[in-house]
Amino acid sequence: MRLWTLTLIALILPCAAPAQQNPICAPRESVISQLKTRFGETPRSIGLATQGQMMELFASEETGSWTIAVTLPTGTTCLLATGQNFETVTPRVDLPGAPA
Repeated sequence: MRLWTLTLIALILPCAAPAQQNPICAPRESVISQLKTRFGETPRSIGLATQGQMMELFASEETGSWTIAVTLPTGTTCLLATGQNFETVTPRVDLPGAPA
């Protein structure tokens, strides 16, 4: 079952999609390992969502790929979206709402 899940993740991750209709889920350690070894993606940002869920953005500066994942309190991580052309943005201080 675990090999099947990792294989499915490997097949779906390269496809850029605005959102997955049925998110792919697996133990967090497996997901993080696959994102790093197959795509060079590492955590770039993190936040807490409702009901103790953790949202993470993984990305690779080298390949430009990115993945948004949510980890449930149970330790299961689900992939929500993937894409290409990731870049880090520096906030402009002359824009409304930008940090001073």
